[in-house]
Amino acid sequence: MDLKIFDVEHGACALLTCDNGTRIMIDCGHNASSGWYPGTYLQQQGISQIEMLTVSNYDEDHVSGIENLFWKINVASLTRNPTVSAPIIRKLKSEDGMGNGITSLTNYIETRFTGGSTIGLVEHRGLQQHKWFYNSYPMFDDENNLSLITFLSCHGIGVLFPGDLEAAGWRTLMQNSDFLNALRSTNILVASHHGRKNGWCDELRQYCNPYYVVISDKGYMYDTQETIPLYRTIARGGPFRADGVRRVLTTRNDGRIGFTFTDPQHWNTY
Repeated sequence: MDLKIFDVEHGACALLTCDNGTRIMIDCGHNASSGWYPGTYLQQQGISQIEMLTVSNYDEDHVSGIENLFWKINVASLTRNPTVSAPIIRKLKSEDGMGNGITSLTNYIETRFTGGSTIGLVEHRGLQQHKWFYNSYPMFDDENNLSLITFLSCHGIGVLFPGDLEAAGWRTLMQNSDFLNALRSTNILVASHHGRKNGWCDELRQYCNPYYVVISDKGYMYDTQETIPLYRTIARGGPFRADGVRRVLTTRNDGRIGFTFTDPQHWNTY
């Protein structure tokens, strides 16, 4: 089982490949500087289909490569916050405007994935658990706190993708015992909102003690490094490449970040 977290600057894109070849892509941002696109990458790897695309957040940087993805390969299913319809997305984006990626996403929701969010539809060998958590609209009416949170247990190793969840959204979800259990089981935490401070929640210290925190970020212009000292306080750390023990990994410095999972005692970073 293999997890890749791609360098898509101030965006998000990750690919989980299960033991049986099932593939789940979590977000589909692209790298404007290098010209990297998710669909082109998959096609170059000889991959013609992913079984599931999970969209964690209704902001452009999470879906900027969606047209390229759908042009190049077949996407069998779409998972997202099911309480947010395409018209609601348009309403949420009315103040700031919709980019091409979000426009395409809403079109796919209305024309291709009309059955709604396919949470829990895909079978994965090696995944002991795959759970999704979300706050509901209109309890929250901002894109960040409506993020879809993905928890994956890869041969017993927990990975959590919280999208762009902010403190209020974290605290609401922490009222859910299943969510707290997922936090306690998290070994790899992808920092919310690309490491921005508004994605941090102090209660994480109480419930989450991962080996690594991964930040998908571009640079200091987005203040994404402010929380590195905070995340270091909750991370246990582990070996990474030739760097010795690391606690916080960033795509800005480390490029593409990879993990392989064999069993709870045998998993590696690269």
